[in-house]
Amino acid sequence: MIRMPSKTGRSSAAGVVQREMLRCREGAAESAAEDDLSVEEPLEIRLNGEPIAVLMRTPGDDFDLVAGFLLTEKIIEKPRDLGALSFCATGDPPNAENVVEVRLADGVEFDSERLRRNFYASSSCGVCGKASIDQLRLETPPIDGNFIIGLEALYTLDDGLRRSQAVFDRTGSLHAAALFDAAGDILVAREDIGRHNAIDKVVGSYVLAAQLPPATSILMVSGRSSFEIVQKAAMAAIPMVVAVSAPSSLAVDLARQAGITLVGFLRGRGCNVYTGAHRIAQG
Repeated sequence: MIRMPSKTGRSSAAGVVQREMLRCREGAAESAAEDDLSVEEPLEIRLNGEPIAVLMRTPGDDFDLVAGFLLTEKIIEKPRDLGALSFCATGDPPNAENVVEVRLADGVEFDSERLRRNFYASSSCGVCGKASIDQLRLETPPIDGNFIIGLEALYTLDDGLRRSQAVFDRTGSLHAAALFDAAGDILVAREDIGRHNAIDKVVGSYVLAAQLPPATSILMVSGRSSFEIVQKAAMAAIPMVVAVSAPSSLAVDLARQAGITLVGFLRGRGCNVYTGAHRIAQG
């Protein structure tokens, strides 16, 4: 019988916690050791005092996450619709920083009926809890985003994303999203236990600056690209989405409808371009 260590471990750097584990190799238990794990905690979002969502996320850049979530989920129409964000003033530690209060800008009205779907975004699925596919329909016009990225510059994005994953280097379990310009230079990068959260953190960093991501920017994500990843890009008017792995069929269909260039399997010097190939220059 293998006996696990009894200690629960301790907190370490931001986004990382240490837990004891028993290392097993070649059919035998070798030794007890501490392992760096990615932190996962719930974040409750309250709008005008009313809970509207619970996101399972990696703590850090929480205001970016909330601001991006509000925009990409169409809870606010424009960055300037956001008034103020604050951690819950009445919460007791350690939960005080797991609740964010949202106030909309003066004069911005919000129909609470639009939130009747039960938001619950887990770390593995950003669409969980949405009542029907009808509520996922794209509500934005097709994206123009008339710019060109060379194939050689596109090939550099994978390495750029990988270099931005500091916590992943320690834990091996975080997703990442990064925004690049047309030259392949990184603009902003975020990590999180959930891919959707990482995207919202990227978008939210611009929303908090009262702007949308640049119209010539490229979003790259670790893992695959799903319907909601493409939808979040469309809501933020990002014209190109690149992923390390495959897209889903619905992601391709939505990218075509939204005017988004969708690239998958970007690894080394190879990729698949599923939509919007006119934005990629060969040679």
